[in-house]
Amino acid sequence: MKHLKLILAIALLLCLAPMPYGFYMLIRFFATVMFGLMAYRYHQEKKENLMITFGALAVLFQPLIKIPLGRTVWNVVDVVIAVVLIIQLLREYGIKKR
Repeated sequence: MKHLKLILAIALLLCLAPMPYGFYMLIRFFATVMFGLMAYRYHQEKKENLMITFGALAVLFQPLIKIPLGRTVWNVVDVVIAVVLIIQLLREYGIKKR
């Protein structure tokens, strides 16, 4: 799961570059699946706040009913989520390394 989180963070940061529309749709599908898996994992670990957060992100990124936030807002959302994922990875790695 750690590698997939890192790949998702990088993919979200790549959304800042001008890419074909298909790339953004692919990222939306990938992000929805990943956030759904993370929400399920945190549900199993009884981490309700993280479960709700990642469940909400899965809904935000789902590709069926688009949420029109505008390119600038989506760029901010992508960067914030990528940073949060990277921080979360660093914390998880630090805890398991000790």
